Amino acid sequence: MDFFQRGLKSVLGTPEAGQVPSGAETVEKLVDRVSSSTLLEDRRDACRALKALSKKYRIEVGAQGMPALVQILETDRADCEIIGYTLDTLCNIISPEQFDEELENPTVSVNVGEQFTEMFIKNPENVGLVLSYLEEYDFRVRWPSIKFLTSLIEYRPKELQEIVLVSPMGVSKLMDLLSDSREVVRNDALLLLIQLTKGNANIQKIVAFENAFDRLFDVMKEEGCSDGGIVVEDCLILMLNLLKNNSSNQQFFKEGSYIQRLAPMFTMPPELEETGWTPQKVSNIHCMLQVVRSLVSPGNSHQIIASCQKTMRNSGLLEALCNVLMSSGVPADILTETINTVGEVVRGDMNNQEFLSLVMAPSNPPRAAIVVLLMSMVNEKQPLTLRCAVLYCYECFLYRNEIGQTNLVQTLLPSSTEVSSLTQGQLLCDGLFSTDSLANWFSAVALMHGLIENPAQKEQLLRVLLATAVGSPPVSLLQQCTTLLQQGNYRVQSKIGLLMLICTWLSHCQLAVKGFLSSPNSVAFLIAQISANEHDENEYLIQGLCAFLMGICIQFNDNSVPNYKREDLCQLVLKRISCETFLTKLGEVSKHESYSKAAKQPQIRFRAPSDVLLDHEFCKLFKALEAIVVKTITSIGTDGSNITELTLSQEASGIVGQYKDIIREQDTKIAELQSTIKRCEKEMEETRRQLTEAQSSNAQLSDANILLKAQLAAATDLAHQLQTSQINHIGNHVAGLNITGNGYQNHHDSPQIQALQMENSQLKQDVERLTLTLRGFQEKFTEESIEREKLKDTRIKQYRQQLRDLGAQIEASEDDESDDGAADNGLK
Repeated sequence: MDFFQRGLKSVLGTPEAGQVPSGAETVEKLVDRVSSSTLLEDRRDACRALKALSKKYRIEVGAQGMPALVQILETDRADCEIIGYTLDTLCNIISPEQFDEELENPTVSVNVGEQFTEMFIKNPENVGLVLSYLEEYDFRVRWPSIKFLTSLIEYRPKELQEIVLVSPMGVSKLMDLLSDSREVVRNDALLLLIQLTKGNANIQKIVAFENAFDRLFDVMKEEGCSDGGIVVEDCLILMLNLLKNNSSNQQFFKEGSYIQRLAPMFTMPPELEETGWTPQKVSNIHCMLQVVRSLVSPGNSHQIIASCQKTMRNSGLLEALCNVLMSSGVPADILTETINTVGEVVRGDMNNQEFLSLVMAPSNPPRAAIVVLLMSMVNEKQPLTLRCAVLYCYECFLYRNEIGQTNLVQTLLPSSTEVSSLTQGQLLCDGLFSTDSLANWFSAVALMHGLIENPAQKEQLLRVLLATAVGSPPVSLLQQCTTLLQQGNYRVQSKIGLLMLICTWLSHCQLAVKGFLSSPNSVAFLIAQISANEHDENEYLIQGLCAFLMGICIQFNDNSVPNYKREDLCQLVLKRISCETFLTKLGEVSKHESYSKAAKQPQIRFRAPSDVLLDHEFCKLFKALEAIVVKTITSIGTDGSNITELTLSQEASGIVGQYKDIIREQDTKIAELQSTIKRCEKEMEETRRQLTEAQSSNAQLSDANILLKAQLAAATDLAHQLQTSQINHIGNHVAGLNITGNGYQNHHDSPQIQALQMENSQLKQDVERLTLTLRGFQEKFTEESIEREKLKDTRIKQYRQQLRDLGAQIEASEDDESDDGAADNGLK
């Protein structure tokens, strides 16, 4: 403390005797020194003093010194020490924590840091100034810059995200911090990026394409992967921010082969069972499972889900998850999240579903993993979250899995071979008729998912027979469910589960409707429930489900049950309930709070056993059929018969099916013809293009022909002139020789005369040779011109004929008519 006081004296000077300056006065003098001093040392000492006072006198330093501190950041960039003091002071001013030095100061409010943050970011250039200091490697500058930005984003995340987004290379500067060799800088940069990437898809994309995934995997490898410390958890949280609800980054993650790098991180060492799971390892594995789920969440696009599921199977990630699932000593929350993750990895993927069906648990005797999971689901001693996870995983296993649905129903049907081990059907039947209401609900919903979008299995399930008591005849599963539904002491959750099962079973299945209507007192029970005036919210829900079931019985009725034909049921509703009451009770389902929660997402998330009411897939069915049921009920008593495909009898449905097949065949033929027409149009376009090219080529050949003719004419004229000139010259020369020869002939035969005569003969031979050469050139040119014209005519005729074959209207030319006439004459 004495050292600090001496430092202040050196900066402010020695005060007068008897006068002790207040904190505000001291801060004011220091701020004035920072603003007005010309010497760097003075400004540095003043900043050091402000840093020391900023914890105890935060309001005074922030209110008076903020502009001066920003000025230091602008003007004194070259001095890392003064910049470090300035950034530390700003960090203290806006810190969300309350310092020990200010506990006795009543003027400090809770949100003082937020107020100073608002002052600082009012000018966006201030944030850009701090971002620029991230490039400075000096620890005194880089580390406080990171801490200051982290404090800013904690108070104003949206505003700071926008500023960083428009700042030149702002995100890139932050990403470079992950490569810093100083762990404290790298770790704090991770925390800053976690805050920065929350809820901003644009920043998430930029960070991802700045090789964030590579750097994060490298950091996790250095820290020991799943066995590492909290830094690994921070890396996974940042990775989750980049992937969750961001299709672009999900596709980039998959294409970058990062899924393959996830698989080894789920490998559990053999000694883990003995050493146990540390709390940090539990946190790391939990985050890793969330990263996997972010890639295959049902809310993602189908294309991304399918490609990621395939990669997870091929890379061994699915196998590693199943190994964790079947391992012993796994903490309950990790086991629950792993079950959810495995469910979403196999959801809707036939190959992954088949892989899960073949996984065996290490038990004695060995049992299928699916059976072991169902045993946990129907066990009332298991935690609710675990039971919900098992049901969700089983729903995912059956989702669009006709083979799995068929196998489930087959385990319920009578078999000639004795089954020694537990089956899925046995466990679900045990849970369906258990004394535990949650087991009733879970089993009913699981069995319901075995029937969704599978009419064949709905009919097969009608064959299931149950032995209710010794000596009593067996009853069908549907009849037993109807009987349980009518029991007065049956619990609310059990009734809701059975109603959802029966509604799904009867929808789009006339045989099931017939079986339900044939059960004793089934219709009377529904009418009594719909007419009841219970005021409990859950009782309203049951009444609404009963109204929905009555509507399904009307809608899918084949009129084969006496006294319960479609028109009979409509009259019962009209006379015993009234249309208005029926529609009011039906509307109670969608108004219930559990309906809105269950309709949002497929995953089952219940906080308490009392929340277990409705299922996601049932909500989808209700939404699809509610309007049809309402339309049917509102038409009762009107002239319109409201005949729809759903209300037709079995014969009429067969006729409609035949017409549908005919229409489907015609649609197929039309599609084939349209495909043929498109192909012919493409061929015609190609032929036209070739014709255009041929015409262009012919035009070029014609131009070349004209040019050659002109050159030939010029050459002929030149040759003729040369020939005439040479002949005249030779004639004159010969005449001269003759005259000269006549003059000498009388005297004697001179050798010169004989030489001239020989030259004359040679010249005549040259003239004859030139004449023959010229004639040969003319004949050759004439023949080539004729051949070229013939080739052009032949090509044009071929293209015209191809266009006619493709159906184009081409006017016949004179050549075509002459050719056709010649052909006709030849035939004659």
